[in-house]
Amino acid sequence: MFAGIGIVLVTATACGQRADNVSPGAGPTPPPSVSVQPPPSQPWSAQTPPAGSMAVQAAQVDSSKLPKDYPREVFVSADGKVLYFRAEEGGCGRASADVQQETAQQIVINLRETQTNTQGRMCTMDIRYPLVSVPLHDPLGDRKILLVSLKQNR
Repeated sequence: MFAGIGIVLVTATACGQRADNVSPGAGPTPPPSVSVQPPPSQPWSAQTPPAGSMAVQAAQVDSSKLPKDYPREVFVSADGKVLYFRAEEGGCGRASADVQQETAQQIVINLRETQTNTQGRMCTMDIRYPLVSVPLHDPLGDRKILLVSLKQNR
């Protein structure tokens, strides 16, 4: 009987001991924090549209299909045949853009974030704002630009 009590006491005291490399009051490691940086305003911080590009007037851009905090800066090349956008991506996502539709009245642009297969892969918890571009068949002129945000998994 004394042997049984002794085993219980040894086990209980062993569980109560702390390792030498742990400081008092140390708890579990907190999860990594999310790093969110506001979209850059001019001048562009990471990438800039080519020289001669001009900002497209806000009245010409319909951004109602974008999330509230999504960047809304649109530029057009000097010849009017390339549009540049500040997109949003994070973690294992990659931003891209493509022309969904181009008519005489409007251009519909898909601003896409593609998430790679993250199973078993660690991803950073940051948000980035890369510059993406799309070529147009005809110069922009006074056509409206409709921006659409899409997320997809690969």
